[in-house]
Amino acid sequence: MRPCIDEAPLFLSIFDIFKPGIGPSSSHTMGPMVAAVRFLDALRGGAEPEPGAGPPARLEVTLHGSLAFTGKGHATDRAVCLGLLGFHPATIDIDAGEAALLRLQTEARVTPEGLPPMAFSPEAGVRFDYDTPLPGHANGMVLRAFDGADNLHMQETYYSVGGGFVVTARELQDPPPLHDAKEARGFPFPFGSAQEMLEMGAASGLSIAQMKWRNECQLTPERDLGARIDGIWSAMDGCIDRGLSQDGILPGGLSVKRRARHIHDQLKAESGLNLAQPHVVNDWLSVYAMAVNEENAAGGRVVTSPTNGAAGVVPAVIRYYRDHCVGATPDGIRTFLLTAAAVGGLIKHNASISGAEVGCQGEVGSASAMAAAGLCAALGGTNAQIENAAEIALEHHLGMTCDPAGGLVQVPCIERNGLGAIKAVSAASLSLRGDGTHFMPLDNCIEAMRQTGRDMSDKYKETSLGGLAVNLPEC
Repeated sequence: MRPCIDEAPLFLSIFDIFKPGIGPSSSHTMGPMVAAVRFLDALRGGAEPEPGAGPPARLEVTLHGSLAFTGKGHATDRAVCLGLLGFHPATIDIDAGEAALLRLQTEARVTPEGLPPMAFSPEAGVRFDYDTPLPGHANGMVLRAFDGADNLHMQETYYSVGGGFVVTARELQDPPPLHDAKEARGFPFPFGSAQEMLEMGAASGLSIAQMKWRNECQLTPERDLGARIDGIWSAMDGCIDRGLSQDGILPGGLSVKRRARHIHDQLKAESGLNLAQPHVVNDWLSVYAMAVNEENAAGGRVVTSPTNGAAGVVPAVIRYYRDHCVGATPDGIRTFLLTAAAVGGLIKHNASISGAEVGCQGEVGSASAMAAAGLCAALGGTNAQIENAAEIALEHHLGMTCDPAGGLVQVPCIERNGLGAIKAVSAASLSLRGDGTHFMPLDNCIEAMRQTGRDMSDKYKETSLGGLAVNLPEC
């Protein structure tokens, strides 16, 4: 199904919030790959070429802002090459992609279906511009095609706005009117804020998950919806299992060891013993999250939740619900995912899920809020308790910077997902102990995150120019 980002940012489908892709980054890997695919589509006839230009014969790409500063660590150049070779993050065959990259190294040209062969060097054809940020977003890139006489055939600017979502400069500047989009789609519960969500739930007598389900039925036939949601969890669960089975050193040069398998083996050996401390459940949560983010750091297949850098939080809390909570059911997992997607959509619509835009509060903070809301819902929480759970989790991530060492989604990102999962469970538990009334509304907390991100120095927004990224051990 085509993502619905072009229709209205508010009505993000659950399949847009949770979508399959490859690591290590949704904004720096998946997004640039999608942008390259879109540019090929434009060359095939989706946009007008420059007047008088001949057929496209050569391609070049320029990365700006955060895509330049941490592009090497996030394999952005590799992702662009894969996109120009015709691969999409949702469907890529990793082995076929690697073989195509090897051919590109020697042939220095791409031959996309429906287009003439075009010269493209994976080294010279991707330029990292550290000096010229683009005005629309920190994650900007410009793709150009030239004809045989080296005249400009076509140029397009793309922004990777977090979670694998990509928009052109034109789309970013002039999005479709929200009112027209919601009327055109006929969503029965068009909430644009948490307050509206609570009011619509009270008026209809429906839970957040039930309202989200009915909205989703406008995009996916109801007979197919449950199975597709189950598919999201199946992919997440599989990613956890792969991460728990792997050993070795993560790529990138930091020599970070995978730890999830070793920790998991220890936990299994201790299971059932009377010697375990009660707080060992935190280790289970952490190891599930770390397994996912080690897979992500290795360039493996993950599910954006809502981003790759935060992809471990929601799966870890669902695995905790399924394997450790009393009364867990498959329907509870569906309720969890629908509720989490509703909260994630509100955060993306009213603030951001992009580390390059607002720091890690927008990634792990958003994921923790989504997971807290989902767990609260799955455990029978009311709509008010669910909103409270999301607010508690997000509130206690405010101000978190995005400062990956070496531009790699490894330190502190892998452990940070584990702590985000622990906070999510704590937030859900606290909210379930109350009646849903609380001082700070979720909407206000989301706005605080937006303002904090706006005022945050660019050093702390996925550029690796500040924080932990520049305070590395001497060795």
